[in-house]
Formats: sequence, structure tokens, C-alpha cells
Amino acid sequence: MSRRSFEVKFSHHHRSRSQSAVLDDCSKKLEVLRQSKWASMPPELLRDVIQRVENSESVWPSRKNVVACAAVCSAWREVTKELVQTPEQSGKLTFPISLKQPGPRDVTMQCFIKRDRTTSTYYLYLGLSPNVLENGKFLLAARKFRRATSTDYIISFNSEDFSRGSNSYVGKLRSNFLGTKFTIYDCQPSQSCVAISSNRAVRRIGSKQVSPRVPSCSYNIAHIAYELNVLGTRGPRRMQCTLYSIPASAMEAGGCAPTPTEFAKEVEELLPPLPQIKSKAAVADCSTAEAESTGDTMSKDSPLVLKNKAPRWHEQLQCWCLNFRGRVTVASVKNFQLVAANEPTQSTSQSDHERVLLQFGKVGKDMFTMDYRYPLSAFQSFSICLSSFDTKLACE
Repeated sequence: MSRRSFEVKFSHHHRSRSQSAVLDDCSKKLEVLRQSKWASMPPELLRDVIQRVENSESVWPSRKNVVACAAVCSAWREVTKELVQTPEQSGKLTFPISLKQPGPRDVTMQCFIKRDRTTSTYYLYLGLSPNVLENGKFLLAARKFRRATSTDYIISFNSEDFSRGSNSYVGKLRSNFLGTKFTIYDCQPSQSCVAISSNRAVRRIGSKQVSPRVPSCSYNIAHIAYELNVLGTRGPRRMQCTLYSIPASAMEAGGCAPTPTEFAKEVEELLPPLPQIKSKAAVADCSTAEAESTGDTMSKDSPLVLKNKAPRWHEQLQCWCLNFRGRVTVASVKNFQLVAANEPTQSTSQSDHERVLLQFGKVGKDMFTMDYRYPLSAFQSFSICLSSFDTKLACE
């Protein structure tokens, strides 16, 4: 049982009670729940029970029982979070924070995207079977919003709520007018995040918050650029993705990518100390303070850069081809594979350097596959794939 879904029903003669009395009743009921027999189980027995559930319920939809264990009480939640491994270690997606953690190193996370043209909405699902795409575990949703000079894709945990002031807001993807340059924004910073959007449309410190748990800034974590091809003489699309939140050393042997373990709860946890504001009318922008605090970090380690794998021309088929290993069945200009563009080091083999980290392709009308692996997360991969849907006036 979570606090969010916890409801208290009162009889008719108690409807006029004050809000403080309602909160007191809620706290008392939660205290009773904490002191129940479920919360007072011996630690050894509790760990054994949750470990058995974790080992037996390895795939969705049965994996929802693992999530249910974390919702019993705080004691169960702490033990469950301790036993459940990250996607990099286990290859499993369990909690919402898993969508912002790097994928597995040895295998790919096979997902698919459904497009709804009527509402300009895109749905990301975890594939439960390699050959069946109709049913899947819902992960994320994005909706397209056209602006005068740009286009925004708002990404949310809730397929019905795309408000940037809600707790379901994850981030956004913004494109320029031509659809050649994109910026990925996250609602919370990573360990090596370099910048925060300074656009006026982005929330700033001092803005009215819908919820105190919602961060007041959008953090620039990646930049995607498509090469101009106005005359169409350069073949398929060429793209390059710079991931500021992932260091290039993550691809080396023994390297690691930033792995958040929980969502930031308070705005103060997200932001560095701000400089003093001399004018009362001035509004403090997050980007200045963040740039100063991350300047030294970026000079020590450059960001990871990805590029699309160059396709080869097939003489018999008379088209450009890539080996998607059966995961893509329909030819489309949107299809791509991303590999590391940074120069390989002595600790990185050539095969590991040329390994496909993200592939995206069409399999039917409004149906696409998305396979990703370490060091990319589901949120980062979904954002990159959304850039391929956008209309590109100067790249076709």
C-alpha cells in the first residue's frame, strides 16, 4: 500500500472535519500498518521470502508481485530495493527508476513502439516475446506538441497525463524548426550532467510549483544532430548523438555509466547553491550555477558520442541495407543503428567498439522495434528514437 493510493473514507457525520483531523487519521492508520505482523517479520525470514519472489517472478506480468512486495511497508520496501538488481546486472526492468538506469551489457532489451497518428502519441512497451508485439509491458509514453519555431515531445510515465507539473513527468525532446537538431532534457540531473536549459519556456527557480516533488529545471543531457542533405545526394540519414550524461570512459573495460538509484524528492537536492541576486526583479536561471559546477568535470572526461552505422548498398535489392538480425522487416528512412563514435582505446577491443548500442526500425504500420543495451537507458533510447519520427525538411 502506498501513500498515494491510500484513501480514508468517513461517515456522513464526519464530513465537516478539518484537514488536520484527516491527516491525523491517515498517520494513525499508516502507523498501525507499520506495526502490523507483516512489518514485524524477522529480517532473515523477510529477506528469504522476497528473494524467493524475486527469483521466481523474472518476467512481466508476473514480476508485478516483486513490485507489490515493495509496496507493503517501508521495511519491505528497503529489503526489496536491496535485493532487486539494476538492469545492467540482471537484465530486468522492475521499478520506474529502472527506465533511467543503463541496460545490460551482454544482451539487448527488446522493446517496441506504437504510434497513434490521431493524437500524435507514442507508446513504449517492453517486449514479452521476441516474435509477438501485440502485448507488452507499458513503460513510457510521449506526445508531440508543435510550437512556432520548434517541436516538443513530452515524455511521461502516465499515458494519459503529459503535464510537466505532474509527478509522472520524465523529460522531453525538443527539435529546431528544420528538425535537424534535437535536445534531450531530463527532469533530474545525472552525476555528470553539464547544463540546464536556459530557455524561457523552461521552469525556473521561483516559479510556482504544482508539487514540491517536481524539479524546477530541465537538465540538458544529450544533443542529436542530423546531417543536412537538401539535394538528397548523400544517401540515407546521418546522425550523431552526444550524451553529456554518459562519459566516454563508460565504454572502456571496467568503465561504468551513471546509475541513479532513486528519484530526487526535493528541489534543493537537485540544484547547486545559487549566486546572490542583486536586483529584486531578476529571476535566477539554473544554467549559470550548473555550468560553473560542472566545468571541471567535463574537462576531465569527454561525453560519449554515438553515430549511425553506415548502411551498404545492395545491388540486387537496389536499396541501402543493415543487418537488424530479423528485428526489422519494413524498409524505412527512419531505420538506424547507433555505435560508438569515440576512438577506441587500448582497453577496448574493436568488436566491442563496433557493437550496436541502439537499433530502431519499422515492422508494420505504426509499429517499430527498439533494442538498446549498456550504457544507454530506456529513457535515453526512447528519446533518440523519437527524433527519427520528426519531419526533417532538409535531411531527406
